Amino acid sequence: MPELPEVEAARRAIEEHCIGKKIKKSIIADDPKVIDGISPSDFQASLDGKTIVAAHRKGKNMWLQLESPPFPSFQFGMAGAIYIKGVAVTKYKRSAVKDTDEWPSKYSKVFIELDDGLEFSFTDKRRFAKVRLLENPVSVPPLSELGPDALLELMQVDDLVESMSKKKIAIKALLLDQSYVSGIGNWIADEVLYQARIHPLRIAASLSKEEYESLHKCIKEVIQYAVEVDADCSRFPFEWLFHFRSLKKRWKLAQIVISFLIIGFFIPAKRNRARHMLMGRKLSSSLQVAGRQPLCQSYKS
Repeated sequence: MPELPEVEAARRAIEEHCIGKKIKKSIIADDPKVIDGISPSDFQASLDGKTIVAAHRKGKNMWLQLESPPFPSFQFGMAGAIYIKGVAVTKYKRSAVKDTDEWPSKYSKVFIELDDGLEFSFTDKRRFAKVRLLENPVSVPPLSELGPDALLELMQVDDLVESMSKKKIAIKALLLDQSYVSGIGNWIADEVLYQARIHPLRIAASLSKEEYESLHKCIKEVIQYAVEVDADCSRFPFEWLFHFRSLKKRWKLAQIVISFLIIGFFIPAKRNRARHMLMGRKLSSSLQVAGRQPLCQSYKS
């Protein structure tokens, strides 16, 4: 799922290339699962002829401010992505549409041509995104239900300590709660907990003051670095857990997976045991690596 850095990269690309330009033509997909609460023709009529004034983001949501309301709002879901023809925009790997594919993509939900000829599109291959046309996006769900943005509005460390010390749920679950802090998804939560050496199943209220401080620092550093490199994962530090999330990049672990799957297939009575052993090995490997890493690092050098 695209998280804060990927959506921020899309917002910045729109801001850099599209602000101040007029919408010459738009094409809205006839897909009521994604285009929420409005017909394609009404959506198109509300866009055509208007100038894009600004691009905004909160959490994993983005909206375009036009010269007058209503404004198109994009909830990226599992695989939403912004494409600007001729411009490289970082996208979540599951969102990828090849440059050689047709344009606009068959997965396009909102296609816009600007008065200078520039074209961009919001695509969604898996159809879990939501595109809405709203008078005031921040005043209605989902934006009105979001907690502070993890990049722009992260609470101060003392406030974080006071708040988390009252939470009786697992720390990773708390970080993933968009009503508590918005923009953090699975990979960011895993990364910051890994860097802070905090087990994801630890109860939030059980952390020490030093662990809260380390977590706060790691949230800031991981998100700021990912945003600075436009969410280009090839530029993430090699030591980040992100690079070890795929089994393809850990051949030894892949061999273990295959071995246990074979055991589970041929010996039904051992299937559950195989699963538990596999999950334990994966967690152990992650914790062992985490134990050898510094709490947080600055990767700007």
